[in-house]
Amino acid sequence: MDKEKAIAGIGFFEKYLTVWVILCMAAGVLIGVYIPAIPELLSKFEYANVSIPVAILIWLMIYPMMLKVDFASIKQVGKNPKGLIVTWVTNWLIKPFTMYAIAAFFFYTVFKGLIPSELAKDYLAGAVLLGAAPCTAMVFVWSHLTNGNPAYTLVQVATNDLIILAAFVPIVAFLLGISDIAIPWATLFMSVVLFVVIPLTAGWFSRTTIVKNKGLEYFEKTFIPKFNNVTIIGLLLTLIIIFSFQGQTIVDNPLNIALIAVPLIIQTFLIFFIAYFWSKLWKLPHDVAAPAGMIGASNFFELAVAVAISLFGLKSGATIATVVGVLVEVPVMLTLVRIANNTKDWFDKSE
Repeated sequence: MDKEKAIAGIGFFEKYLTVWVILCMAAGVLIGVYIPAIPELLSKFEYANVSIPVAILIWLMIYPMMLKVDFASIKQVGKNPKGLIVTWVTNWLIKPFTMYAIAAFFFYTVFKGLIPSELAKDYLAGAVLLGAAPCTAMVFVWSHLTNGNPAYTLVQVATNDLIILAAFVPIVAFLLGISDIAIPWATLFMSVVLFVVIPLTAGWFSRTTIVKNKGLEYFEKTFIPKFNNVTIIGLLLTLIIIFSFQGQTIVDNPLNIALIAVPLIIQTFLIFFIAYFWSKLWKLPHDVAAPAGMIGASNFFELAVAVAISLFGLKSGATIATVVGVLVEVPVMLTLVRIANNTKDWFDKSE
């Protein structure tokens, strides 16, 4: 599959996500600089340091994604044990820590003269949040584009969503703690409840109820497609709000966006190849190896953005760092799709 064919497999909004993100960033910056009354008004709608408008938009982003998670697939966990071990170990015992190490190296050492120390700490916090949140929904797209095993992809997504409930808070707390970043524990726990537990439960309840009453075909072919563009629209509106609060800061430090992107891109390629080569070493088939690499390389950036806003606020460098993760996601992942597809014969020959 060439790159054009891969891109054609993505929906219109997802295909040009990077373009929409750039446009929304620009719109937000212009609003923040020239119409500051809008972010000032929005700042009044907060509860416990959480923006109510942004919280609503984030729920609109995450709920449709959770509809795709089929926990009934967990009963198939024994069918690809090696593939799942690759996924779990890469996502939870490697990825958060390599993200921390790479981001800290660049923000504190390589870019030391370009980024003030306090801002570097904020950017590191945002990178940590991205590193602790492996992809949940977009991995279905990346798996499809690499002809991944659908059953394995379902199981790895379902199990990772359950692991997030237990592992996300302690990993984030540990990495932020060693970074000397103050952690409001109550807010961190509440963020996971608001942006993982509630939408995950709502998605499970919706799936169970609708499948029981109208069947799986209706749920997958009629109900879920109704939300096809809701996640992206919610994300883009959230970006406009975030950048309206960050407008003047971005104007004063435009280079920082590119600086943040560097460690995030390096981390994405590193994690993909760790899982991909490990799968190769274990002689796993390509249709398991490709999605195993994709789920770790891609991020649950909706969760990372939501938690960054809750912990540090709309005006924080941490929030900007998570948004840069959104900016680089699609072009980098499409590159990895192409790499995976071009090395398929390499896997097949080893079987």
